[in-house]
Amino acid sequence: MSTRKIDGWFAAGLIDAGTRERLIAYEAQHARPLAIWAVFGIGALAIGLGLISVVAANWEDVPGQVRLTIHLALIAAMLGAVLLREKALTAASPWAVEALLFISAVLGLTFFGHLGQVYQTNSPLWEPLAIWLALFAPAMLISGRGWPVAALLIGGSIYCVWEYTDTMTPYLYGSFRGSGPDNPPYRLTAVVHSLPVFYAPLAAFMRARSTRPDFWRQLEQLALTYAVAGASIMAALASVDAFDTGSPRILGAQSQMIRAIIALVAGGLVVAARPGISGQMSGAIIAGSGAVIALSYVVSGIDILSAGLFMALWGGIAAAALKANWRGVFQLAVAVIAVRLVILSFELASDLLLSGFGLIVSGVLILSIAWGAYRVSRDFAPEEEEV
Repeated sequence: MSTRKIDGWFAAGLIDAGTRERLIAYEAQHARPLAIWAVFGIGALAIGLGLISVVAANWEDVPGQVRLTIHLALIAAMLGAVLLREKALTAASPWAVEALLFISAVLGLTFFGHLGQVYQTNSPLWEPLAIWLALFAPAMLISGRGWPVAALLIGGSIYCVWEYTDTMTPYLYGSFRGSGPDNPPYRLTAVVHSLPVFYAPLAAFMRARSTRPDFWRQLEQLALTYAVAGASIMAALASVDAFDTGSPRILGAQSQMIRAIIALVAGGLVVAARPGISGQMSGAIIAGSGAVIALSYVVSGIDILSAGLFMALWGGIAAAALKANWRGVFQLAVAVIAVRLVILSFELASDLLLSGFGLIVSGVLILSIAWGAYRVSRDFAPEEEEV
């Protein structure tokens, strides 16, 4: 911290002279030579890039089995360091464990591509992703400490289930894609690509029972985001009548009900695992996402109702944020509702946009909505509190 800030606090009367001296002494004792560390970092980066360049230039000359052995050795060394030296590494820096775990998981993910390159194997992408999750997800859940590992775990899971969906449902976009079985398992697919939502109750259960509450909190938030994003997409698809009788069965009534039930169950489990206000609101949002998914099939093709369903979802999120004191979530919900109102105004008055008067009216409406959203976000947003 710059001593200029400390002097500013002293001049403003926020701290006394004794506190000022103690702060300056503390900062001097704990100062970090950023310039020196930057030089070290640049040197390490140059060495790393040089090694990569040497390996890349001679890649084809290295036998495939040797490359795979080195790849596996790197993964084993990093995981071994995490498992055997986790306490010592955590005492030195919690981010050391996070970095080693993240890099080893990424190396594990790339290993399957490397394996396919050496042995010229070919398989649907979801299969190696599923094997990677089976091998590395336990380590990430056991030792993860921050958002990088949480995001990698959720992102890998979502990628895996959607690759499964794409492979197993060749009629996903209404026409044959040349892959997948002749009779796609639509109901099973609906179950599979809803599974990442269950990270939320797992994380909610572990938050109060683990020494890594930040990791579990972030994992729960990411799973909740997946549920809300899915419900928002379904409501948006309803506005373009994506659930008509000619739609692929992956968007049929049974598939939608399966997704809705899974979200409702996951939301209930979150409430049971974390019965406080924050847990109740998180569970309510996930369960509400399930209700929106079910209703999106019913209101498909009706502009007003599909837009109302979308705004009801985000209005519920705003209400939950008010109850749980989530300032950022509340402001985001208000902004999303404002954007949907603007889009709805264009949908309902598209003919007016072809005239100058219509453009003026639309511009005034957009400014009014934006101003109203700003005032609501400013005047009604709760105080910031950890989710």
